[in-house]
Amino acid sequence: MAGNKTLTIIKPYAVKNGNLGAILHKIEESGYRFAAIKTLKLDKHEAEAFYQEHKGKPFFDDLTDFMSSGPITAAILEKENAVADFRFLIGATDPNNAKEGTIRKMFATSKTQNAIHGSDSDESADRECDFFFSKRERL
Repeated sequence: MAGNKTLTIIKPYAVKNGNLGAILHKIEESGYRFAAIKTLKLDKHEAEAFYQEHKGKPFFDDLTDFMSSGPITAAILEKENAVADFRFLIGATDPNNAKEGTIRKMFATSKTQNAIHGSDSDESADRECDFFFSKRERL
C-alpha cells in the first residue's frame, strides 16, 4: 500500500530566483497538506549525508556543492499516494525531458539545478523526513 507522505526540497537555485512561493502554491493546489516546513542552509557535510546513496557517482560532488550553496526549503507533504503523485507533479529530473506543466519544466534550468527534490519511495520518504524534521516539528 502506498504511503501518504513524501519529502520535498525546494533547491537553492529556485529559492534564490524567487520561485519558492509559486512552487509551494502549485504543490498546495495539487492537494497536498504541509505537515512541516522550514527554510535552512545545509553545510557540505549535511548535503553529503543526505545524498549518501549517491556517493561515488560522478555527479555527487556537484550535487552536494549545489545543495550547500544557499538556502533551501524542506517540507513534509501529505496526500494519498503521496510519493508517486508527487513524482508526477515535479516531472523528470532533466527539465528538457519533463512534461509541460510540471514543476521542473516550469522552474528548472538543468538536470543539476532542477528546482525541486521529491522522495522516490515510501522508504526514502520516511528516512528523508526524519533527516530534516523531529517528531515535534510535525503537525
